[in-house]
Amino acid sequence: MKQAGCELCEHQATAAWSLVHAGERLRVVRVLDAPEFPAFYRVIWNEHVAEMSDLSHVDRAHLMDAVLAVEHVLRTSLKPTKINLATLGNVVPHLHWHVIARFDWDSHFPQPIWGSRQRTPEPPAGQRLAVPLTELDDRVRRALNA
Repeated sequence: MKQAGCELCEHQATAAWSLVHAGERLRVVRVLDAPEFPAFYRVIWNEHVAEMSDLSHVDRAHLMDAVLAVEHVLRTSLKPTKINLATLGNVVPHLHWHVIARFDWDSHFPQPIWGSRQRTPEPPAGQRLAVPLTELDDRVRRALNA
């Protein structure tokens, strides 16, 4: 069930993200409003629930399979230094996972993306990826549809 006022319930795509995959139980978006981290995806559970323990065992497995599929695509396509996985939900209490490819050259590494800037990468982050973002989105989509 959707909840009025919840930005993850009400929006399929915004200026902040691009819809990559829309499934019956979850969707995956690429975050657009964090250009320093271009390979930043969110796996969003469609139903408005706040915590993993709100899901059945089958639904938890489905969600984690999707998170790991996105992670696998990022690892094999981009060869990042690290993948960050996070589920916070303090501001938006709607179950979602952040899947973020991190590189030793990125602006904040080894700090979290919400931490202190360490450098300004040149060329910009989006130009440094081994795969164009549209191709990366296609690979994520194919992995989730497999």
